[in-house]
Amino acid sequence: MPRPRTVSDEAILDAVLDLAHRIGPARLTFAAVAAEVGLSAATLVQRFGTKRDLLLAADRQAVGLWVGALERSAATSPLARVVEGLVLAVERVATPELMVNSLAMLQLDLADPDFHAETLRGARAVRAHIERDLRAALDAGELRAGTDTSTLATLVETTYHGAMIGWAIHRERPLADWMREQVEAVLAPHRSAR
Repeated sequence: MPRPRTVSDEAILDAVLDLAHRIGPARLTFAAVAAEVGLSAATLVQRFGTKRDLLLAADRQAVGLWVGALERSAATSPLARVVEGLVLAVERVATPELMVNSLAMLQLDLADPDFHAETLRGARAVRAHIERDLRAALDAGELRAGTDTSTLATLVETTYHGAMIGWAIHRERPLADWMREQVEAVLAPHRSAR
């Protein structure tokens, strides 16, 4: 009979994500993850296989957290949910160092087909979530009549990605504030006059 797991896969993958953001995926090792979670490196190899498999599993979990951030917003207004959800989505990368290592993970996401499939799945879910909230905002009268919510959702998603890079370059205020300002600026011309 197998021994019970003392640390869940989810907890391990959270630690992998935190570690990858702190030191970068290239420097991440089974030994470093093992030290974070209090297990042996051999146990991690047994559970996940290769470092690539471990990082891919963590990437899947990261996609879930990214999409889930849009669902965690407690705002009652559909437009506020869009803004607050995207602000929540960047809470794990609130320093320039974390952003650098997040970009290193993005390189993996863009270069490796399996990682890219996960990122694309997440990006499509994020865009769909934004579009759903924008349609709700249109129905609630928060957006001007006739607003093309599909096009606006793509623009908001693009702003989200670009805002992270812009913040990493300028570093003028906290990332959450920067993100909020950029998304609000894109939404402003589309808001109804009410």
